[in-house]
Amino acid sequence: MTAEPKKRINYFYDHALGIFTHGTNHPMKPFRVRMTHNLVMNYGLCKKMEIFRPKPSTIDELTQFHTDDYINFLGKVTPSNMETCIKDCTRFNVGDDCPAFDGLLEYCRRATGGSLEGAARLNQGLCDIAVNWAGGLHHAKKQEASGFCYVNDIVVAILELLRYHKRVLYIDIDIHHGDGVEEAFYTTDRVMTLSFHNFGEYFPGTGDIHDIGIGKGKYYSVNFPLREGVDDMTYKSVFEPVVSHVVEWYKPSVIVLQCGADSLSGDRLGCFNLSSKGHADCIRFVKKFNIPMLVLGGGGYTIRNVSRAWAYETAVIIGQEIGPGKMLY
Repeated sequence: MTAEPKKRINYFYDHALGIFTHGTNHPMKPFRVRMTHNLVMNYGLCKKMEIFRPKPSTIDELTQFHTDDYINFLGKVTPSNMETCIKDCTRFNVGDDCPAFDGLLEYCRRATGGSLEGAARLNQGLCDIAVNWAGGLHHAKKQEASGFCYVNDIVVAILELLRYHKRVLYIDIDIHHGDGVEEAFYTTDRVMTLSFHNFGEYFPGTGDIHDIGIGKGKYYSVNFPLREGVDDMTYKSVFEPVVSHVVEWYKPSVIVLQCGADSLSGDRLGCFNLSSKGHADCIRFVKKFNIPMLVLGGGGYTIRNVSRAWAYETAVIIGQEIGPGKMLY
């Protein structure tokens, strides 16, 4: 690693995302991104980065990865008409975990917009790090919703990055395996996927250490399944040497880092025991490689912890350290 120069940070936020809801009792709460943004603003972190309201992604941009009929369906399905299209709901896995809600496709377009615009600005050399906490929806498949994710903004953003970069490294620190991203690039050597996750009787049940890719992609998918209750010290002892080795061997020209906060201690659906500092240390470590980086959100279901963690991590990204114990609830 070389001495860390001052970095140009672009931060993407669309306040309209806070009005969408998956349902009263659903664990996914888009409002957590608005809570994060409020902390970012109240701590004055906005002074050290450029803030953008991204344009919603277009249908053409979404169908660079997803199928036309799937995206068209997301635009048509609503809570009131689900009973009339049960066959398609089953086909596209829209139901309990991934319910239809009002404005579903608009929500997907807005969440993806920040990831895509961040990737484009990295391609143009306009920033060193781009941040979109509304992104990181890593479970969505080409024509299937999964794990609260409908559109895979990560895959769409990586496809944009591949227009300018020969090798993209994807790192995932969500407690769930980044299955949608791995599957999308399982047969190519142009994207290396690296996922640290809980494994076993746990959604999505993929990400075995022996899953390494096929064809040209063989050895370019790396999985590190971890036990329940993993703490900061244990996580660091695995994360840092593995990432160092992968970066040295693969030599990526850009990194995408998914920062799902369900790996934090006390998460509603999680079972790891990471502190906010331990989680943020992953960003701090990857940042030191001085490689252009797209930083995204992901899971996280105890929303006061999610918003505090992502605000703290925004401070880490801009180099303005704030003790995690001082973050507002």
